[in-house]
Amino acid sequence: MSASPLVSSIIVFKNAETFIREAIDSVLAQTYDKWELLLVDDGSSDGSTQVAQEYARRHPQKLRYLEHEGHRNLHISASRNLGARHARGEYVAFLDADDFWFPQKLERQVTLMQANPRAGMIYGDTLYWYSWTGLAEDAARDYLPPLGVEPDTLIEPPHLLSRFIRNVAFIPCPCSVMVRSDVVNQVGGFEEEFCRVTRGMYEDQAFYAKVCRQWPVYVSSECWDRYRRHDDSACAQEKKTGTYLDSRLTYLRWFETYLISQGVRGGKVWGTLQGELLAYRSPLRFRLREAARRAVQRFSTTRTGS
Repeated sequence: MSASPLVSSIIVFKNAETFIREAIDSVLAQTYDKWELLLVDDGSSDGSTQVAQEYARRHPQKLRYLEHEGHRNLHISASRNLGARHARGEYVAFLDADDFWFPQKLERQVTLMQANPRAGMIYGDTLYWYSWTGLAEDAARDYLPPLGVEPDTLIEPPHLLSRFIRNVAFIPCPCSVMVRSDVVNQVGGFEEEFCRVTRGMYEDQAFYAKVCRQWPVYVSSECWDRYRRHDDSACAQEKKTGTYLDSRLTYLRWFETYLISQGVRGGKVWGTLQGELLAYRSPLRFRLREAARRAVQRFSTTRTGS
């Protein structure tokens, strides 16, 4: 590890003219100076292409503009992979075009990664950002979600992954994540075919699953970024159309297939995954199992207290 490693920052964008300047400016404002920024255009048809190209012209030593052949839209996972293939840094950090980094983001994450050389990935808490609208009714809506794990610790695999699968730990926003470049390469990057099926939903979780199954992850209590909440986001659209649970089932089935391809058909992660799939495959059995589990917990608590 070098004393001041290069960080490859990747912004993927598609028709993000409204927000992309703010995202890029938040990278330019970093207190840690040894970074490069890869602006990956996923087939934009608005003015964001021109915005990104202009920034790249103004900062040729730090910024590069990338696009797919023929200016095609190949979806976010393929675009993240395009950026990762061109990354020259020891670490990779992701920032969606509608999100924002605080100035100390890279400095603090590099410091923590250097202090935890076994960590394959690091993330912290994220501010869910509603007040960007400037509306009075949104001013008090900003919040930091609970992490769901012990913070400021290096979490050994597969504990974090099991909690992610059960939705009892905060799933990090891509804007909060820094990962070692060699880890990205070893897990094969992001899942492009899976992303096309889910229209971008759970593409980050599929990547996290591959990382967290094999590498320790450092989870920080610090907040380094803002996740902009708005009605045009992929998550908001999924919830509007009622397809969010369908995407989750697709993710769980993908992960089952992935584990089988890795020769895994047992252990903690496999058991946790099968429990989550049971809710879809046999809802009645799932409800009975959960009722029994809660009864055992109540009995144990009663005996402990008596």
